[in-house]
Amino acid sequence: MDEILEILANDARLSAEEISRLTGKKAEDVKKAIKHYEQTGAIVKYKTLINQELVRDAGTFVRALIEVSIVPQKNVGFDAIAERLYSFPEVTSCYLLSGSYDLLLVVEGDNLHTVSSFVSSKLAPMENVRRTTTHFLLKKYKEDGVILKQKPKSKRLNISY
Repeated sequence: MDEILEILANDARLSAEEISRLTGKKAEDVKKAIKHYEQTGAIVKYKTLINQELVRDAGTFVRALIEVSIVPQKNVGFDAIAERLYSFPEVTSCYLLSGSYDLLLVVEGDNLHTVSSFVSSKLAPMENVRRTTTHFLLKKYKEDGVILKQKPKSKRLNISY
């Protein structure tokens, strides 16, 4: 991957000037590269990683990973069904998989009832859906390469001899 993309993937808040200093490239060249990546779709969105456990009431927010086995549609394969599924507002991510299941959905809701209602009333009844398996996410330790819970700093004083 291009070093500009690697730097932005790690910290999207850096300015073109800061990236320029890190890479040794001219700031104007960095700006052009970033604009090119945005226009071609290589850079889709700038995002802040938030530790949801610290900002949401854990009892009122649910995230589930749902494995979905489907019958692909003739002449369109998995894409048309995936598009229909990721169009639901409850679905935050959708991935095509190899293995026993075809798609993996990340579904979010305000509570267990919201997610279970999505599965029972919207997902399971779909014509091409064979079966689903729902896994409720209990706790996140690491996301996008970032450890979410930092160890508390020791309050003990360092002593050296």
